[in-house]
Parts: sequence; structure tokens; C-alpha cells
Amino acid sequence: MPQTHFPDHTAETAPAASLRSMAATTSRLGYLPAPVARLATSPHLLDGFLKISAAFESTTLDPLSREVLIMTIATRNGCHVCVAMHTAKLTALGADAGLVKSLRAQPQQPLNDERLEAVRQFTLEVVATSGAVCDDTLRAFLAHGYTPQNALEVVLGIGAYTMSTLANRMTGAPLDDRLAPFAWEE
Repeated sequence: MPQTHFPDHTAETAPAASLRSMAATTSRLGYLPAPVARLATSPHLLDGFLKISAAFESTTLDPLSREVLIMTIATRNGCHVCVAMHTAKLTALGADAGLVKSLRAQPQQPLNDERLEAVRQFTLEVVATSGAVCDDTLRAFLAHGYTPQNALEVVLGIGAYTMSTLANRMTGAPLDDRLAPFAWEE
């Protein structure tokens, strides 16, 4: 069972190279999430994820489009922690309950918002084609007000959240009590 190999690190047990990332996360969120405590087993992965996710958060994609991408990858990869965490974030952003319900649905349901559905479909197509999207797919994405820069930012988001979802599943990261109201099962 993976959890036996990936302990919930504390400041006393974590590799020294993970301490700065753990402290920064605790400072930003007010607590140390269990997934971060487990990812601390690899300082490089933890630091890399935090840097790449921060870079993704600073892209020109709007917050809802970023969250649609994250939820698309999280549900696709079956990461219960990521779905709960980003359901909480969507809720904090004031996202429509129907949007959140559709993003959490398995199998995935089309979104009522055509622009957000375009980013969801584009994300899925980038993954399915390993980035070799056809011109029609790219044009459909761009027709909803997205830019070529946004298309590449989708790749950044896919990379960040593929890393996170796979690592969280491997480590058996549990859901923190704070996220219990947003729990999700595949």
C-alpha cells in the first residue's frame, strides 16, 4: 500500500530541502495539507509542483478557465484530493453550482457555458493527441476568445496538474478535514 512509503511529513521528519516549500504552503493556507506533507518525500517534486502551479496561476487564462482545466484533469485522472480542493476553490470564486456539478460528474457532462466548455474540450484534446491538435480544434478554441498564448498555457496547466494528480494518487494522499464538505469519489 503506497501510504506506508509516503509518510505525512512534519517539520521534524521532512527532508531539509522540503522545509521551505512546506512552510510557504502552511503560511499561505494556514495549515499543511496532507498531500503536501506526503509530497515532501521528494523535495524536487514538491518544489517543482508549487513553482509550476504558481506559474499556471499567473497565466492570462481567467480564473474560471484555469479551474475548468484543473477539474478536467483531476476528474480524468481520478484524484479525489484535487477534485475536492478545486471544488472548494470554485465555490470561493462564486462559480455556478451547475458548473461545479458538471465538472465533478463522471462521465463528464458538457458545460452550459460555451466558452468554458471550449477550454474543457481543448484540454481533453491536447491530452488525447499528446499536443498534436488539429487546426480545426485549435480554431474552435480560439473562436471562443482564447489566444494562441492561452493554448500554450493549457499545456502548462496540464503538466502541473498531471504531476499533482498522479503524485497524490501514488502517495494515497488523504482528504483533509477542511475539504470534507467537497469530498468526491470516482
